[in-house]
Amino acid sequence: MEQLSIAGRLIGRDEPPYLIAEIGANHNGDETLCRVLIDAAKQSGAHAVKLQSWSKASLIGAAEYRRNASYSVGMQSSDTLEQQVERYQLDADEQRSVFEYARQVGITVFSSCFATEEVDLLESLGAPAYKVASMDVNNPPLLAYVAKTRKPVLLSTGMATLGEVEQALEVLRTNGSGSVALLHCVSIYPCPPALVNLRALQTWRQAFDVPVGFSDHTLGIAVPLAAVALGACIVEKHFTIDRTLEGWDHAISADPAEFRALADGTAAVHEALGESRRRIGPEELAKRAVFRRRAVARGALTSGHRLTSADLDFKRPGTGIGPDELRYVVGRTLLRDLEPDEEIEWKDLA
Repeated sequence: MEQLSIAGRLIGRDEPPYLIAEIGANHNGDETLCRVLIDAAKQSGAHAVKLQSWSKASLIGAAEYRRNASYSVGMQSSDTLEQQVERYQLDADEQRSVFEYARQVGITVFSSCFATEEVDLLESLGAPAYKVASMDVNNPPLLAYVAKTRKPVLLSTGMATLGEVEQALEVLRTNGSGSVALLHCVSIYPCPPALVNLRALQTWRQAFDVPVGFSDHTLGIAVPLAAVALGACIVEKHFTIDRTLEGWDHAISADPAEFRALADGTAAVHEALGESRRRIGPEELAKRAVFRRRAVARGALTSGHRLTSADLDFKRPGTGIGPDELRYVVGRTLLRDLEPDEEIEWKDLA
């Protein structure tokens, strides 16, 4: 299985999970807020921050604006959908500014692209990788354009069948894409745990032999931690500094405290996974002498007594004759007197 490298960081099987703070549109179109989010994400343990590069023209058609659809459950806003999209976008200069800022503070930054002109912009910004959102799994022209950058691609699989993902991978590979990782995703916001189906991580891995991660839309950190336990090498989670802010995704996002818990938890889970071989380390071996049992006299015994199982008990510590060696003790003759509960040594037996 291939690995990805994003800004010099290897990502793949056996590597520590790569944690992406999905800022998306949670900057609400405010460059200052975006910088605050970048700082908070870095301090919370994210390896990368990710934006979404779209414009009012590239994301949604005029008819949908006229229908004024709602894309956020419970969002309280008097703005129309068109006004929201226009307000929540970052223009090219603002994206250039926040990319530069992220690099200054020392965190990797890249973006989801939604049109070819946005790929061109991100290339001019030196984006080290591309995210292709679930909505574009079946968009060969965009996939081919992204592939021709030769950069690594993270492809979300929300709403997509195995066949659609297979076709998307074929387009990417045919057009010279860099390494590709699939992100298991369920495009429901928030997503109930019962719908996540984390066992599909293994299906993606077996079907396509690529690194597999998890783009999380659940509340809390239990599900992404479980994803890492099942082998996810990337975790992407929406990030905010305040879940009560107005906007599309704040309510389903992790705040800094929750994201820090996720970062610490993913590191611990990865470390705990170890290897498939059953191994008893030196630290645990040392506990045998303390926690296992050894033979002691159940009562007072005299020299010359032929031992039976009724004469013996087994108690801590495990520094002598063990209970699994009982058959080598029964029937042998004592060479000295023993007090009740006294430890029996091999040298005490004829």
